[in-house]
Amino acid sequence: MASHLLRRVLGTRSNQIISSTSPASPLTAAARLLSSATAPITVTLFPGDGIGPEIAESVKQVFREAEVPIVWEEHYVGTEIDPKTQSFLTWESLESVRRNKVGLKGPMATPIGKGHRSLNLTLRKELNLFANVRPCYSLPGYKTRYDDVDLITIRENTEGEYSGLEHQVVRGVVESLKIITRQASLRVAEYAFHYAKAHGRERVSAIHKANIMQKTDGLFLKCCREVAEKYPEIRYEEVVIDNCCMMLVKNPALFDVLVMPNLYGDIISDLCAGLIGGLGLTPSCNIGEGGIALAEAVHGSAPDIAGKNLANPTALLLSSVSMLRHLELHDKADRIQDAILNTIAEGKFRTADLGGNSSTTDFTKAICNHL
Repeated sequence: MASHLLRRVLGTRSNQIISSTSPASPLTAAARLLSSATAPITVTLFPGDGIGPEIAESVKQVFREAEVPIVWEEHYVGTEIDPKTQSFLTWESLESVRRNKVGLKGPMATPIGKGHRSLNLTLRKELNLFANVRPCYSLPGYKTRYDDVDLITIRENTEGEYSGLEHQVVRGVVESLKIITRQASLRVAEYAFHYAKAHGRERVSAIHKANIMQKTDGLFLKCCREVAEKYPEIRYEEVVIDNCCMMLVKNPALFDVLVMPNLYGDIISDLCAGLIGGLGLTPSCNIGEGGIALAEAVHGSAPDIAGKNLANPTALLLSSVSMLRHLELHDKADRIQDAILNTIAEGKFRTADLGGNSSTTDFTKAICNHL
């Protein structure tokens, strides 16, 4: 079973590029490959907080060992609120991502207090990162309740309940506005179907609660149906969010690509991570307008183990693999992904959250040895 899963995970479905909404032209692809062969690619790196710098160092070490042609442009969370961003993220760091078109982000913890925006929300809004893409697949050699998970969650990233529009009506009564627009819904639906077609996926499931929220989720479904008509080769279905959760924990193999509004995507993507072992094993990449891609580790900053050499860098490493596929550096991505999965499957070096007692340093060295 493990060898079968290894072949499946290392096959075409898990090695898929996370690309922008439009497929690159042959000329663009050739130019990118030519440039990568002659000059290093500059990538914005947010090491993040807590364990972030430690796992970011693991990525840098593995990339050096694999001779990945990348130069890191590092940016850290500021100590004061930037008036341009209304958060602790500086305008210069956002400009770096806009300029480089690609970035990698460790876990960020928004400082507690009023008068500033969430760090992650700032990135999504300012960079217009409209789709969060999370491949979720069973890892060979790491046993969980399920052996056959292989699905993709695609979450609309810019609106819904996370629009930040809340106010108090009267004392003791507050309102939170859920915003759904035709533009954002069509955009994420188009991305989901394009992704499915480009990667040989057979089905797209739109997740909703339109039986209750008839206007908002109704508009989202209407847009999904409109896009689905353009892709007759892809099977399309609509699943109510509560039923979806039940079906996922009963038999995750029922799903292929799931597309959904913001809040549902936040919940479902974490649920799917739990199916394969947790957020520490789950890659993630945010896609924005103009070809921007920001890969990230979606787990927390774990301040309780920060600086203790105990953190598991797998999620950020696998996210960096997604970033390499976006850059069309497939050979490098294959080598690094193989090394990560083989290290975990071998079982000799695993961090505490994976049932082992290896340090971050030892786990990273084992991956480098598998290269």
